[in-house]
This record gives sequence, structure tokens and C-alpha cells, in this order.
Amino acid sequence: MSDFMKPTATDDWQPVDLRTDIAHSARVYNAWLGGKDNFPADRAVAQQVTEACPSIPIAARENRRFLRRAVHALAAEHGVRQFLDIGTGLPAVDPPHEVAQRVDPTARVVYADNDPIVLTHARALLSSHPSGATRYLQADFREPEAVLGSPQVAEILDLDRPVALLLVALLHFFPSDEEAYGLVARYVDALPPGSHLVLSHGTHDHVTPALQAASEAYAASGIQARWRTRDEVARFFDGLELLAPGVVLTAAWNRDPAVDGPAPSPEDTSFYAGVARKP
Repeated sequence: MSDFMKPTATDDWQPVDLRTDIAHSARVYNAWLGGKDNFPADRAVAQQVTEACPSIPIAARENRRFLRRAVHALAAEHGVRQFLDIGTGLPAVDPPHEVAQRVDPTARVVYADNDPIVLTHARALLSSHPSGATRYLQADFREPEAVLGSPQVAEILDLDRPVALLLVALLHFFPSDEEAYGLVARYVDALPPGSHLVLSHGTHDHVTPALQAASEAYAASGIQARWRTRDEVARFFDGLELLAPGVVLTAAWNRDPAVDGPAPSPEDTSFYAGVARKP
């Protein structure tokens, strides 16, 4: 693991090698969302993939809408006040701490990511309501003990009380089933009863020639991914109590048409999502 992937204190603002010449999944995703925190290499991949499959930005937007709905539901309906968002990516509209703190200003959120460019934007992630708290942790998802044992987590989250673990649009970047399922299990096992797992994952269950071409363009950029089936995504929730409506496409997870508009087609969504409680 390189030095910039190890957990570091938020105030250690040291120069980092951003490698802006190589596309990064978080920055490509940012480009699809219409953000400005990306570089020519990222925009080139985003454009290539979008040219192959024009619905990809729709899937990205629906994924963010699912995250917003899930965080709001946990805060408003299930009393969750602590959130750990791993693979958070670059700041976007309605980040989890803003959603949760609109329900309860005392909500506390730790963001974690291994992209050094996210570190440069961490101040935006830390704009907490004065009654609550947020922190940013630069860390590698593959090291659960380092993440959960970090000073940032210890300062903000009480791991003896329920925590919502947010793994949104992250796990398809772990092609190895053994690694992906094993890592999720290690995090969930370390959290107390009453905690929740919020997860979304890319799929090819509704594959079209355009989506297949987009996947090939993504892989050609050097970003490896594994698109799992609904059953494979559901396996991440083994031993947990799924909240209604279960594992469904992101656009179908408790959608409010008055807020989010009509749902896109399954082919345009291409992400499964679910929220589950640890008994």
C-alpha cells in the first residue's frame, strides 16, 4: 500500500502525488455527475464510456439519489445518528452529513477515501452543523482495522453504538469475490448490533450492447470492475435484516416521484442497492 493510502490526520496537509495523468474512478464518476473536480484523463474516460452508453450519467445520478434517500430514511425513521462513508468520492450535492443533520443536527459522519484529490477537498466535507461533527480520513478500504481504529473514527464515532456503514458504488471495484465479501463481513462484524449496511453495486443483469461497450471502454482505461448479479449483491447482506423493499435497482429503492421524478428503465439504472440492519 502506498503512503497516500494510509490513514492520515485531516490537518496533515502535505503535498501528495495526484497522478492526474491517470483516470481515477472517483473523478470519472464526478465528471458523469457534472462536477468540476476532475482532469483531462478522467474526462476522456467519462466521454468514451458515455459515447458507448449514453445512459451512464443517469445511473450515476440515480446512485446519488439512492444514497440521499437511504441516509434520510436511516436518520428519520430508524434513529441512526452515526455514519461511516467509505469510498465517499468527491463532494457532491446533498452529501450524507447534510442529509442526516437536516433530520438531527447532532448527527456525526466520518468520510473515508483513498484518492488523494479527495483530501484536497476535505474541508468541504467537514462543513458540519455546529451541533454535529464530521471528519475526513484518508484510508484504504482493504484495511478495516486501520479504518475503524483511526483517530478520526475514535474522535467522532462511538463504536459501542449503532453506526451506518455506507459502501455506495464501491464494491464493484473489487473483482475478487473472496476479498469483496470478506472485507464487508469484517466491517459488519466489528460494528455493534443495530448498525446498518447501505450498499449499491453495478450490475449487468440488464445488459445491452451499449452497456457492454461502455464496460469494455471502462476496462480499457485501466479501471477494473466486476459487475455482479442481483443474487451476488444480495449475498453482501447475508446474516442481516434487509429493510423494505430489499435488494432492488437504485431507482426503485423507496423512490419519491414527486422529488426524484419518473424512474428510468432498468437498462439505464444498472445498479442494485439495499439497506440492512445488523440484528
